[in-house]
Amino acid sequence: MVQRILGIVPARYASSRLPGKPLLDIGGKSMVQRVVEQASRTTRLEDVLVATDDQRIVDHVHAFGGKAVMTSAAHASGTDRCLEALEKSGIAGITGVVNIQGDEPFIAPQQIDEVCACLAQPDATIATLAQVVTGDKDLDDPGEVLITVDVRMNALYFSRAAIPFLRNPAIGPRHNQFRYLKHVGLYAYSTEVLRQIVALPPSPLELAESLEQLRWIENGFHVRVGITAHPSFCVDTPADLEEARRIAAAMG
Repeated sequence: MVQRILGIVPARYASSRLPGKPLLDIGGKSMVQRVVEQASRTTRLEDVLVATDDQRIVDHVHAFGGKAVMTSAAHASGTDRCLEALEKSGIAGITGVVNIQGDEPFIAPQQIDEVCACLAQPDATIATLAQVVTGDKDLDDPGEVLITVDVRMNALYFSRAAIPFLRNPAIGPRHNQFRYLKHVGLYAYSTEVLRQIVALPPSPLELAESLEQLRWIENGFHVRVGITAHPSFCVDTPADLEEARRIAAAMG
């Protein structure tokens, strides 16, 4: 089946640490504009659509030539927002959706292509990406999510703890003793499965770790994991914003 994949960028206005985050300026362009422009450089997406809960963001996206739809302010996750945006897009024949984080202004287009390729694998209906851990700091940071996978690269579990636990570690860095994987927050779903997972109630594992992907695994869905070498940089704090501005300035 020919894949027709829609890229959707969830972009909420409210943020406890960075209010109006999608509209914040980074080197002369807003956060959301940079995300849309990077996503538009991919080879596998049919189109790129911003899904927001604020008219200011809709107007801004239209002003720079992007596409946007208004969605409910009540959505608990970007996955929920993606489904509403898909249904309001009016684009027929879409077979898959990529949920593109709205706070990664320098996301590599190749990374989006990688998750699309992962979704195209036989029997894959949900896909995401991971990076190989290269420092023990990531193993002790609850802000980083670790993944274990089976032999087919389907996720066994996602956790804010270092998994697996090394029962008898040797002296030296732990990341050299096991191929730890950290999650890259990019998801692709078939449209059919997207509708199914949004209808699921929150699960015990999801509530315990505050990770919505555990709801899918707990209900029997497989999440195919691809390995990416492209770096990720999310803007979550004022310090992250200043770093993003430094990166943009260095890029010219």
